[in-house]
Amino acid sequence: MVPRSRRAGRARGCHAETVLEALTGSGLAASAGLNAYIPLLTMGLLARFTDTIDLPHGWQWLSNGWVLVILTVLLAVEVVADKVPVVDHVNDVVQTVVRPTAGGLAFGAGSSSETVTVSDPGSFFGSHQWVPVAAGVLIALCVHGVKAASRPVVNASTAGLGAPVASTAEDITSVVLSVLAILLPVLVLLGLLLLVAAGWWVIRRRQRRKRERSELRGVETERLFG
Repeated sequence: MVPRSRRAGRARGCHAETVLEALTGSGLAASAGLNAYIPLLTMGLLARFTDTIDLPHGWQWLSNGWVLVILTVLLAVEVVADKVPVVDHVNDVVQTVVRPTAGGLAFGAGSSSETVTVSDPGSFFGSHQWVPVAAGVLIALCVHGVKAASRPVVNASTAGLGAPVASTAEDITSVVLSVLAILLPVLVLLGLLLLVAAGWWVIRRRQRRKRERSELRGVETERLFG
């Protein structure tokens, strides 16, 4: 019979693994919401050239050489397109499907992979294969929504000059989130909190701009008919 203290220790270890799995997947999915290809490319490169992540059998295609080449080309196109005003808006429309899909793939692959912090992957999601994919789609979609909503505000307030700066910051954030999710998932919490704060700022900013436009239209109407 297994001692109660040993059972309790195993339970705590299992809970810790579950939390780390969820944080790893969440960080990768949030990263995909900013840039669809960075988390997939990060996992593929680390799995192919290092021992920091061991992809499960169903996800090993991410480390295939041709897949890495395709992801690199797509990333290059995304990086350029996202830094040009107007083009970035068109790109965001297209990415409304791509980023959530990548988020689902990233969460599914990341949460079921053995990493430097997760030694028993799949302890929670193993019997619910659809859960990590669905969670990844939802997380990436939310982050993408904030990103797409913030870009018009940035472009309008900076005459388009802020687009490359904002895009570069988003790319760097995506890289950092991807690396942290694999190497130190506990810090993903901080990144997610910053994304929530950024979303709140975008909502408040858009509401303020709507009020300003409404007040301006009211003044113009009063001048015409007053």
